[in-house]
Amino acid sequence: MAEIRPITFLCIASYFKGAEFIRQCKRLGCRVILLTKEKLLDAEWPRDAIDEVHAMPDLFNREQVICGVSYLARTYIFDIIVALDDFDVETAATLREHLRLPGMGDTTARYFRDKLAMRMRARELGIRVPEFIHVLNHDKLKEFLHRVPAPWVLKPRSQASAIGIKKIETAEQLWQTVETLGDQQSFNLLEKFVPGDIYHVDSIVSEGKVRFAAMHKYKEPPMSVAHEGGIFASCTLERDASEEPILRSLNDKVITRFGLVQGVTHTEFIKGGDDGEFYFLETAARVGGAHIAELVETASGINLWAEWAKVAFAAKTKLYRLPEFREDYAGIVISLARQEIPDTTSYDDPEIVWRLDKRHHVGLIVRSDSSQRVNALIGSYTERFIKDFHASMPVPDRPID
Repeated sequence: MAEIRPITFLCIASYFKGAEFIRQCKRLGCRVILLTKEKLLDAEWPRDAIDEVHAMPDLFNREQVICGVSYLARTYIFDIIVALDDFDVETAATLREHLRLPGMGDTTARYFRDKLAMRMRARELGIRVPEFIHVLNHDKLKEFLHRVPAPWVLKPRSQASAIGIKKIETAEQLWQTVETLGDQQSFNLLEKFVPGDIYHVDSIVSEGKVRFAAMHKYKEPPMSVAHEGGIFASCTLERDASEEPILRSLNDKVITRFGLVQGVTHTEFIKGGDDGEFYFLETAARVGGAHIAELVETASGINLWAEWAKVAFAAKTKLYRLPEFREDYAGIVISLARQEIPDTTSYDDPEIVWRLDKRHHVGLIVRSDSSQRVNALIGSYTERFIKDFHASMPVPDRPID
């Protein structure tokens, strides 16, 4: 009898993340091949769960990555390719197209990576988005500036988080900024700045359906935190909040109509402060950053990294079952710290279940069956962090290597 070949995952990671995804793959009996950057070879990858590690100087030259992975494919039969970081989503899609493997291809990947493509798709579907324009034709830009009042937000189409985003107050500032972009102008979009509350919905998707969705509300918009030196904080949305059914419906529509068949997503919406309407901001086919996975797991018991591996595995085996989950409330607060190793021993509330262990950073996660208690604690910690630890630095224009 022929030996049954294990399902082989190729995991691509430009940044150190996804350890629990890798461990879960190994628990499922899969073979795991990791492709990362040479600078990350000494990172604390779960080596006991990885069969082989391969590295390149960087993973942004797609032709070189295609050649490198095709060389590995002479030895291995890859079944599933997964991008563990947002910056690898398009590379993974290109590899699937080249190797003719199932999963998200180039066109669908654009909807979960390219801010212009996702906005155009949302508008086609009748989902409200802030008014926007591609930074391409200058006459159309002039018309946009005349029609849509300032302020505006200039956004790179394919960056992550708040990297490269600039708030623009005047037309003169816009043209000066566009001029500095040179040949990179078309890789940006300009969008009306919509003030308001921002929510994130973190989902598990299997067979084209949203199987799980955790809804949270940022205390301050991430862009404001990044650009104005604030403190990052987010709390679970109350289960009976009026926003909950609206967000759930919008999230389902975005995920299913954008074409994601299986995986995890992080999607953001804003409730306009002027009109009370919900606007789609962006989505991504990956686990949210800033320790959102830990936040979701604290509230629900669902580990998004592990479930992502199960969903990917189920694409081959048809065995995915969402585990039972709880409906507690959780909140997270994170800040850069003046101290190399911040001392949080004075933060001793019994609701604290997680502490960030990272130099020059401080962070806590709390859990309770009371939304009011969680919000009160996170509000208090935010104020205390400013006095005890807080530091800030400018947002980079491009990813830090």
